[in-house]
Amino acid sequence: MRETGVRPAFPKNLMSSSSPLAQGPWWRSLTPYHWFVFAMASLAWLFDCLDQQIFLLFRQQALANLLPEGTDPKDLKNYGFIATSIFIMGWATGGLIFGSLGDKFGRAKMLTTTVLLYSVFTGLSALSKGWLDFAIYRFITGLGVGGVFGLAVALVADSLPDHARTGALGLLQALSAVGNITAGLISMWIGSLIREESLSPDTAWKVAFLMGAVPAFLCVFIQSKLKEPEKWIKARERSAATGKGMGSYVSLLGEARWRRPALLGMMLCISGVIGLWGIGFFAPELVGDVISNSLREQGIAETEIASKAAHWKGVNSIVQNLGSFFGMIAFAWCAQRTGRKPAFIIGFLGAMAATWSYFQFFNGVGDVWMSAVMGFFQLALFAGFAIYLPELFPTRLRSTGTSFCYNVGRFIAAAGPFAMVGLQDALVKGATTPAAKLAAFRETCQWMSLVFLLGLVVLIFLPETKGKPLPEDHD
Repeated sequence: MRETGVRPAFPKNLMSSSSPLAQGPWWRSLTPYHWFVFAMASLAWLFDCLDQQIFLLFRQQALANLLPEGTDPKDLKNYGFIATSIFIMGWATGGLIFGSLGDKFGRAKMLTTTVLLYSVFTGLSALSKGWLDFAIYRFITGLGVGGVFGLAVALVADSLPDHARTGALGLLQALSAVGNITAGLISMWIGSLIREESLSPDTAWKVAFLMGAVPAFLCVFIQSKLKEPEKWIKARERSAATGKGMGSYVSLLGEARWRRPALLGMMLCISGVIGLWGIGFFAPELVGDVISNSLREQGIAETEIASKAAHWKGVNSIVQNLGSFFGMIAFAWCAQRTGRKPAFIIGFLGAMAATWSYFQFFNGVGDVWMSAVMGFFQLALFAGFAIYLPELFPTRLRSTGTSFCYNVGRFIAAAGPFAMVGLQDALVKGATTPAAKLAAFRETCQWMSLVFLLGLVVLIFLPETKGKPLPEDHD
C-alpha cells in the first residue's frame, strides 16, 4: 500500500474494509482503528450539527441586535428566513467543492479543513457588527458545514467492513442529534443567565456562537492519526491507470451509469432538506411566538418573556432531537431488515403527517411532545441519506456523488424560506394581531409539508441496494 503521509497509527491490516462478513451485531468485529475512524467522523458531524442548531436557536436574537432599532417584528422574521437561505447556499456550495476535493485529495485531509472552517467562522459570527457581515460569516460557515457530511460518510463507508456499514452510518447520523441537544442545553443555560440578569439578551447570542467555535480543537486529533482508507488509495491508483478522474463532475454527470443515480438522489434529498430546513427547523419560531404571546397576555415583563422563550425553545430543541435520535436509529434498523426503499416510504409519509399536525395543533408547553414525533420522522430520512447515498457511487466518486445529492438540492431548498416569506405575506394580508400573524405562519408551514410527497415519487425510479456490494466502475 502506498504511504500517504506520516506512518499509520494502527497496522495496515486493521484499516481494511474488506474483512469477511461477521456474525452478530455490526460493531462486534470492529478493530480499534475502525472505532477511531468512526469516532472522528461522528464528532466532526456532531459538532457540525451543534453549529447549525446554535444558529437556528439564536438567529432571531442576533438579528434583533444587529438590525436597526425599531425593526418591525414581521421584517425581523423575514430577515431570519433570508439568513437561513444564505447559510444553506453556503452549505450547498461547500458540499460541491469539498465533496470533489475529498475524492481527489483524500477524505481525512478535507474533513480537517471543513471542521476548521466552520469552527472559526462560527466564532467570528459572534463579532458581527451588522446584518451584512453576519450574513457573510454565515455563508462561509456554511461552506465548511456543507463539506462535512459527504466526507464523513465516504470515510466511514470506505474504512469500515461492509457488514458494519449500514449500522455505523445510521449511528453516525443519529449522533448528530447529540450536537443538536447540546445546543438546546446551551440555550436553556443562557436563558437562565438572562433570567438571573447575569447576561443581557443583546449579548446572549454572542456567547452561544463563541461556544460553537470549540470544535476547532478536533482538527488536531484528525490531522495526527486519521489516515486515508485503503479503498480510496487503490481507487486513486486505478484512476491514474485508466484515466477516469477522481472526484470528477464530468464523470459523475457525463457517464449515464452515474448520472441517473446522481440526479435522482438529488431529488430524493431535496424533499427531505426542504422539509427540515424550510419547515421543521422553524419550530423554534412557532414555540417562541406561542410562549411570548401567552406571556404578554398575562402582562409579564419583556425581560422575563425573553428568558422563558429561550428556555422553552431550548426544551423544544432537546425534545425534537431526542425524537430525531430514535428516528434515525429506527431507520437504520428498518433499512437493514426490510430494505432502503420501504424505510424511506415510511419516513416520508410519517414526516408529512407529523409536520402538518405539529403546525396545526401546537398550542403550548403541554404540546412539546409533538416536537419529538416530528423530529423522529423528519430526521429519520437523513439517516437514510447517510446509508443510501454512498451505495449509489464508486469509490472514486463516492464523496462527490454523496455531496452532490445531499447538497445541490440545498440551492433549491434555500428558496424554501423565501417561499415561506411569499406565502406567508399572501396569507397574512388583513391580519393585524399577533394571533392572526401566527395563524398565517402555521398555515404556510402546513402547505409546505406537502414537499415530502416528492420523495415518494422519486423512490419509484431508484434501485434497492440492500445486501449489494458498493458499486465500482469495473462491476
